[in-house]
Parts: sequence; structure tokens; C-alpha cells
Amino acid sequence: MKTKGSTVSWRNICFRGLLVVFSTLAAQAKKPHSMSLTPPTPEQVALIDRASAQEKKMAGELRKRIPMVQTYIQNLKPDGELGTVPVSDQYILSRVDFDKSFQADGYREKSRKGLFQGSIGALSGLTKALGLTAEYVPTGFMDMMFIDPTAFDRQHYDFGFVRNDFLGTVHTRVFDVLPKKKTGVGRFSGRIWIEDQDGAVVRLNGIFTGNDYLDRPHYFHYDSWRVNLQPGVWLPAEIYVEETHRNRLDDEPELRARTSFWGYSLKLPGRETENTAIRIDDVTDQSDAAQDVSPLQASRAWVAQAEANVLDRLVQAGVLAPAGDFDKVLETVTNNLIIGNNLNLPDAVHCRVLLTTPLESLAVGNTILLSRGLVDVLPYEEDLAAVLSFQLAHITLGHHVDTRYAFNDRLLFPDEVTFQRITMNHSEADDAVAARKAIEFLHHSVYQDHLSNAGLFFAQLQNRSRELKALTTPRIGDSLFNADGIPWLIDLTRTSPRLDVRDLNQVAALPLGSHLKVDAWDDRVFQLKAKPLPLLTVQDKMPFELTPVWLRLTRYNESVPGSAQAASTGENNVPSVQSQ
Repeated sequence: MKTKGSTVSWRNICFRGLLVVFSTLAAQAKKPHSMSLTPPTPEQVALIDRASAQEKKMAGELRKRIPMVQTYIQNLKPDGELGTVPVSDQYILSRVDFDKSFQADGYREKSRKGLFQGSIGALSGLTKALGLTAEYVPTGFMDMMFIDPTAFDRQHYDFGFVRNDFLGTVHTRVFDVLPKKKTGVGRFSGRIWIEDQDGAVVRLNGIFTGNDYLDRPHYFHYDSWRVNLQPGVWLPAEIYVEETHRNRLDDEPELRARTSFWGYSLKLPGRETENTAIRIDDVTDQSDAAQDVSPLQASRAWVAQAEANVLDRLVQAGVLAPAGDFDKVLETVTNNLIIGNNLNLPDAVHCRVLLTTPLESLAVGNTILLSRGLVDVLPYEEDLAAVLSFQLAHITLGHHVDTRYAFNDRLLFPDEVTFQRITMNHSEADDAVAARKAIEFLHHSVYQDHLSNAGLFFAQLQNRSRELKALTTPRIGDSLFNADGIPWLIDLTRTSPRLDVRDLNQVAALPLGSHLKVDAWDDRVFQLKAKPLPLLTVQDKMPFELTPVWLRLTRYNESVPGSAQAASTGENNVPSVQSQ
């Protein structure tokens, strides 16, 4: 940033919103850091020029898309035993129309508006609808999608070849990148990976250059990954941010953050009056033509119609994954509870995955929804059974979604008001009754001898809940806590051992990202195929924490679902949830 009255680059404005306001400027400029680069060969220069053209192509592709963008931030403090621990967190969720969010003219280096700056309303529609606040401006984290949308070329940057490398099955050439002198602040400085088939940058790791007029740079280090979602199309999927200053006596925050993109194939309903049809796919007529419909059957069918309308609307809004294979894992555990308790239900119970990070669950009709974040942090099958039992209890107790949604016109409104209009969480009284019923279900199931593990999970959850308010606050469904901040299923902790962070054999909760991955194109959910690793120190536990992103990239293959984003994060430190 320069003094008042001078121009400000778009990079500075975007990232200015991420940090605290600084009152003074340094009197003299600092000398830029210099390093020796290995000059690229003519063949490598040609690849760099192709990558420059691909960056412009990616910006054009983004303007056609309306994805979901989610950022979860954990502020940290050093801990002598655990390394670092979260002390607070922040959650941002937005549905972004990129065509309205930025224009080519907005990439100009001296633009006062900055990238996305003119469309804060478009970025924060769902954030406001869900009642979220924004300590950090989401545009700053989203800006890390790009290397330099104004001038990523050899006229503004120096390139040095490092090595050939594989990211998964994708062969890449790795280059160090430094901005040339006197090209302005806010330029990228770091390392890029260019795949050698399309010439697309598939990973960028570094920081935007600091400001010579400040005594210290105020940008975050980040690691940004792109995936091959369609033939020849690479789009942003995950961005990991980490900034720690353990050896510095300053007031800058220590943090980790992860920004995720999905729903690139989504379509966006427009105005409230737009008649967008509610579609229910793969529906077959299973009625018996020889039978009439009784009043009870009609009543149940009416509830089922409301359920189908709500589920379809959540898929359209980009927060619910389409039905997929992982649902069968959840349904197998649910059926274990149903069989163990001899429940005679009129219809099959189905399960689906919410794509969001906050820990929550919900029952919509006969369908149980668990958030991706909740599934990720559960170490064992009995833990999964516990959170499913809570919503199964709601179903058996007749706590249904409001049947006014059987009229699909009540769901014809833009995504930014979806969660303002659909009341999906249960009342405190209903949750209390369901909690007691859930404990009963668990004690009459195949999981009764392993409920101490589930008790440890809820003990660890309560232990971290004060610091991780954003993670434990539901956005759509039911909280895991009552109004007093006590887990609804706290009774499970009575038979569990004492929570001991030093015991490496005791894994109460996993890091985020431990079980599921999402196809960023069509929102399908898949189970990670990560190799379990032994815990070596207590710092390896990381319950509910963010960890670095590491994707095993593959090229788009239409015949292999989810092939573009096969993640291998190293986060799955204990055996995955397995079906009985």
C-alpha cells in the first residue's frame, strides 16, 4: 500500500481486507530478496508461454461458472506439547457467479476496485443467509486462485527451471518464479507446476510480494491446487494457507485456512419470481395399480413429496451431494441400528452427505443428512452409528420436515435465501427426546460393546467446542450440543475412559479431510483411499484441525468417476469407517 492519494494495486486491496489496519508506514523501502535462477531452455520457454495463455483461458472458463466457495480458518497459538492448537475459527460460504464477479478490465494492475471488489454482495449472499460473519474478506482467499491475472508472462516475471515431477499420475515441470524489478507490488513469488500436455499450471506455492513502503509484508503464504474437471479444463479445487510466526514478537495472527471449490456445473436460479422447475431424478412408479390410496398412505406420500422437494432444492443450491456410493456406507450402519432394535418402518431410511464443513446432522423425511466435516472427523464406525442414531430417532418419533414444502412453488427462490426460507433444524424439545431414544438404539445394537469410543469422541468434541465455535455451529440442521453447550449424547462418555491426549492408542477425533473427497465438477462424494499411518507423537492426532492439502492429480477420464481429484492427504491416521 502507498500513501494516501497514490494508486493502489488490486492485489493490495484484496489482501488488505484480510488483516488488521496498520496506522503507520515505514519511511524507507526495503531491498527485495534476490536468488539465482536456472535459465529455462527454449523448450521450457515455450511451455511457460503456453502456461501464460492457459491462465487467460482459465479466467474465461471461470466466467462461465457459478461454483460454491467455502473457506474455513483456524487461528492458532503455539503449544509446548501439541505443537499448535486452535484458539478460534471462522467460516465463510458463498455461491459465486464469476461472470458478474469479475471482468477482464478488473484485472488491471492499477484498478482501485480490485479483483472481485465490486461484487461483495455476490460473494456474501449465502454467507449472510446462513448468519455468518466475516472477520476475513473472502475475496482475499479466493484471489489465490490466480498467479497473476494481469500479467503472468516473461515480461513481468523471471523463471528458473527446478526439476521434472509427478503430482499423482500427471507429469509436470517445476519452475521458480520471481517478479521482475519495478513491476509493482502484489506480484506472485514462489513455485509453479506446469503439466506438459495442455500447458496448464496445476499447482502454485508461494506468496504475493510485500510492499516496499511497509516494514513487513502482509500477504499469506498459500498452496493452490487445480484439477482436470473436463477435457483440457483445469480449474481451482483447493487452496491451503498457513502463516505462523513463532519466533516473532508481533501481533500478526497465526492461522491455517482451507478454501474449497465445488459445483462448477451448477446452474443459478435468478430472481425470486423465476419459475425454476424442481426436478426429481431417477424416480420410478412403484405403486400397485390395483390398490387405492388410504388416508394414512396419502399422508405419508405428502411428507415424502415435501422431502423430495427439499432434497432436490439443496442439491440445486450446491450444499447437498447427489446420491452416490458412499451413501450406502452410511445406510449400512443405519440398517444395523434398525435391525438391532427391530424397528418396523414403513419406508427405507436413506442417507446423504452435506458438502459443508460445520459439524451437523439433519433428518429430512426418511433421509438422514450428515455434513462432510462431521463424517471426516469420526474415527470409528460406532462414532458414525452414534450421530446417525440421533437422526434415526427423529425419524421414528415422527419429527418430519414441514409439509408445506410439498408445494414446490414454495422452493422457487434464489440460492441466497434458501436457508432463510427452509426451517430444517428440530426444536430443542424434539432434540432432547431424540437424544434419549438414540442412546436406547445404540445399547440395543451391534455397537453396544464399543460405545466407549463414541464417548471419547463427544468428550473431545466438548473439549474443543469453545475454541471452534464456527465448526460446531450448525448452518442448516441440528447441533451436536444443547443450549448449555453439552453434547446431546453426553451419556456415552459415562462408560468411556478419561480423555488423554498423551495416549497414542486413544484416537478420539480425526483431522478435517480424513474420509471424503468431492468431485468439484458435479459434487459427487467419494471415500478417500489413503493409507493409514501410525501415530508417532501426540502432535499427529490433530483432532478437528486443518492440515495441508496434497492432491494426487489425474487427468480427466469420463469413464472413471471422480478420477480428476484422487486426494492422498496423509490425514487418515487410523482405519477408515468400515461397514459391518
